[in-house]
Amino acid sequence: MRYAQGGGLTDERRAFREKLRLEAAERFQQGDESAVIAHDLRVSVRSVQRWRSACSQEGPRAPASKGAASLPLLSDELFAVLERELFKGPVVHGWPDQTWTLSRIKTLIGRRFHKSYTVQGVAALLGRHGWSCQVPARRAIERDEAAVAGWMKETWPQVEGPWRRSAPGSSSRTKPDSR
Repeated sequence: MRYAQGGGLTDERRAFREKLRLEAAERFQQGDESAVIAHDLRVSVRSVQRWRSACSQEGPRAPASKGAASLPLLSDELFAVLERELFKGPVVHGWPDQTWTLSRIKTLIGRRFHKSYTVQGVAALLGRHGWSCQVPARRAIERDEAAVAGWMKETWPQVEGPWRRSAPGSSSRTKPDSR
């Protein structure tokens, strides 16, 4: 199951779901049907059936939460160290330009912390800590804004050609077809 922002359940949400599962376990002992329990708890019947199966095999505490599926490879303290390294820039770490890529950050994590992430895992890690993808705006130093503005005003309209009006048979009709 995937969760928003690339992370898992919060502690509060995990506790809420555990409470639901334990309430369902109590209702199993009372003999309630799965469909009734699912309706009352507002969960799927399949989930209730899975919980019932776990309770019958492992006992009434089987639906209890077992904690997070996995711990993050980088703790908050280590991520703070990673942020400091990122702020130093890629050139300091041996890359030829000032552009951080997910692949480069993955390599930096491997070198600095001896932890192995996938590129997607690096994206999720950064996203969880408020980082976002950004593409640098590159402009030539020699760029002449006045010449560009003149070209856009005079030359581009001739290159682009006149706008085509919508006509019968064009694909831009706004009225539904009356067939």
